[in-house]
Amino acid sequence: MILRTRGTLAATGLLVATGMLLAGCGSGAASDGSDGYTVYALLPQGNDQPYGTTYLPPMQEAAAKAGIKLTITNSQYDADKQASECEVAVAARPDLIILWPAVADTVRPCLEAAKAADIPVTVTNSDVIPADKSLIKAYSGPDTYGQGAASAEIMCELADGKPTGILMVNGLTGNTTAINRRQGFLDTIQKNCPNVTVLAEQPGNWNKDTSQTVTSEMLTSVGAAKVQGIYAADDTMVAGAIDALKAQGIDPKPLLITSIGNTKLGNPLIKSGELDGTIFQSSSWDGQNAVVVAEKVLKGESVDENLFMPSVKVTAANADSPEVAPEW
Repeated sequence: MILRTRGTLAATGLLVATGMLLAGCGSGAASDGSDGYTVYALLPQGNDQPYGTTYLPPMQEAAAKAGIKLTITNSQYDADKQASECEVAVAARPDLIILWPAVADTVRPCLEAAKAADIPVTVTNSDVIPADKSLIKAYSGPDTYGQGAASAEIMCELADGKPTGILMVNGLTGNTTAINRRQGFLDTIQKNCPNVTVLAEQPGNWNKDTSQTVTSEMLTSVGAAKVQGIYAADDTMVAGAIDALKAQGIDPKPLLITSIGNTKLGNPLIKSGELDGTIFQSSSWDGQNAVVVAEKVLKGESVDENLFMPSVKVTAANADSPEVAPEW
């Protein structure tokens, strides 16, 4: 799928033709912007996902304002598909590539190809693995480690020193966001509240139905009576975990449950008391700042290695605040 700057949806097959057209325009190094910059944004989602639906318009608006001709792809979290899209992008010789890795530990060949073609790469939303950081100019998006840590801080406060056995529902295996959120959570409970113990963990793959299934399996294998809480790496998965509790006749309200996102799915769970805390993530900030960072690189301006969006804790006390109104 290609989404052009003005929001026109074109078929995937047009990507190659577009790449051939842009090949005559891009030089592999940033132009002076007089004729507009050309940028490929290699994303793993688009209007097929709630996050992408609210991420894309601010990205496209920022690109139009900056004079950037933006070609956007959607690999649907297929690493092989994104690799093919990267080949097309590099062949097109754009001024810059924005990359949101579908699977972080598979993108090095893409980064190396871009470097060989003298095409700078910035990364958005989900960072590359540490070994690949030297191949990119900058990252913008959530502080995924910090999000996991912040969710753990809520859990520690709720546990209040009491022995608490919890289940952990992680994101997609191999995804940097999933890895960092898991580690941020684990490091923080180990440091701040060792009374909180992870009894079992499974990947929910950012999917509600999968998360319900794996939570049900963990409740059975561990024994529901031993479970006092759940941490899920995003609101979609925590909703599935809560459904699993209900399916087994367990009231989620007495349990300690935390997540990340403060989405349109998670925020009502906060208000109902079924979810105790989550971390606000702004999809609009994410899309806009992907272009803000890219534009700075294109103009030769200095950029920080990481531009992190604010991570705001959301509980019943501030769930109605306009500052954390759910976006996706």
